[in-house]
Amino acid sequence: MPTTKTLREGSTRKRAAILTAARELFLADGFDRSSVDAVAARAEVSKRTVYDYFGDKQTLLKAVVDAVGQSLITTVRRTLDDTLTDLTEVADLEDALVTFSMRISTDMLGSAEYATLQRLVRAESGHLPHRGYNSMADAPDEALAERFAAFAAAGLLDVPDPRLAADQFIALTFGVALDRLGSANAAEDTRVRPLVVEGVRTFLRAYRRGRAGAAAPRPGEGVCTVDQAPDPAGVFRRRAPARTATTHPG
Repeated sequence: MPTTKTLREGSTRKRAAILTAARELFLADGFDRSSVDAVAARAEVSKRTVYDYFGDKQTLLKAVVDAVGQSLITTVRRTLDDTLTDLTEVADLEDALVTFSMRISTDMLGSAEYATLQRLVRAESGHLPHRGYNSMADAPDEALAERFAAFAAAGLLDVPDPRLAADQFIALTFGVALDRLGSANAAEDTRVRPLVVEGVRTFLRAYRRGRAGAAAPRPGEGVCTVDQAPDPAGVFRRRAPARTATTHPG
């Protein structure tokens, strides 16, 4: 069980050194075979310092996973700022959303940090607070929803429910790539980009302000539904397009 004692915040440098050492050892040797003594030796701190900062090895593992997750959230927010800021024309949305999605597919989903998070969550799930533990929760999804809300306020999108729109965007881009290819990592698979482009276009047909046709989907009437995530890291969890039941006569 994780410790309940009061922990020291301590030196930022020592804390970072402990986290780096623990991450390297957990990845190389696994949680069970990585001792606190080994972590302390690699971090060049005392064993007492590791316990004072983190309490026990299980809490240290959670801290490592949380630190990697926060790094990925930072990447998402930076990519949003780089690609989806200061748009003023509806005509610019497609290129901007494709650029954002491709940056996420390479800079984040193709990163060592993302691979680390996947490996740790998959291999050490029994030592984390619960199965499928996701240190990022819904932070990437909420950040994208905030940007869609800003586009709606600027008159670029018709978005009654920004979070639903974000869920549907993720399903139509990263989710379709995961369903079709098993990965949305564009750095490794050139087939990702065409799927992302078509997903963006489908999204804009539903939500772009001034489009021909019916109003944007209302809450509960989405373009697609959320499917169970195969991605143990939980980053932009897999979402599959809704399937329409077919009825047959007789």
